[in-house]
Amino acid sequence: MTTLRALIVEDEPLAARRLADLLARQPEPLEILGTAESVAQAVQLLQAGPAPDVLFLDIHLADGLSFEIFEQVEVRCPVIFTTAYDQYALQAFKVNSVDYLLKPIAEEELREALRKLRARLPAAVSPPHRGGAGGGITFDPALLTQLMQQMQQAPPAASYKTQFVVRVGEHLKVVPVDQIAYFFSLEKATFLQTTEGRKYVVDYTMDQLETLLDPRRFFRLNRAYLAQQTAIHDIIHYTNSRLQTVLKPTAPDAQVLVSREKVSVFKNWLDR
Repeated sequence: MTTLRALIVEDEPLAARRLADLLARQPEPLEILGTAESVAQAVQLLQAGPAPDVLFLDIHLADGLSFEIFEQVEVRCPVIFTTAYDQYALQAFKVNSVDYLLKPIAEEELREALRKLRARLPAAVSPPHRGGAGGGITFDPALLTQLMQQMQQAPPAASYKTQFVVRVGEHLKVVPVDQIAYFFSLEKATFLQTTEGRKYVVDYTMDQLETLLDPRRFFRLNRAYLAQQTAIHDIIHYTNSRLQTVLKPTAPDAQVLVSREKVSVFKNWLDR
């Protein structure tokens, strides 16, 4: 099957990176043509080409609402919305989207959205009509105006976990996210480390935790560690352009390194 080409429109770098990582991990990985953080950048990429087969579109962008893109350029590919605005999802479907994904995006929901997309594009990905499935995107101007007014007034609903329930002997204990320093995996188990130095087993994988936690507060340092920013006590330059972090409380591993491919993203995450 021909590799599908995707354009990501997302103004949160961490969210865009995570979506790109999820797309790369699919059984049939998608080619990422580019990432835009604003309406203007998205319009520029769509006009310059090549045409994508699918557009992953956040609703709130750095310079406005993504619906404005449809006013400035003809979008001839299906759209998958990525948004925290659950209440607007059904209205967004009227803009001819394939699906919508609520943030934080779950991998299984992304996989189902891609299945729907491929079912809809049996012939659209072969030249010379790539990116032209189903004609251009259509919308009701009155609906567009209404959506813009509503979204400018309403903040997105909080969708990240605020606490975890852990087992302590025969008892259950609630641990608020504010009391969590970091998560780590060890011997096929995942642990929650509190700021007070206690650790508990949690029934989540590291990949699942990365979707459940606010990416503005937590960062996946490597495959085994996911840390809250307040738990990063020190950062030291390490060999081969890598970084070593010193976590507080002290981590079980002597060295907690930031993966080489994440160093620049990690620096941007810190420098907000």
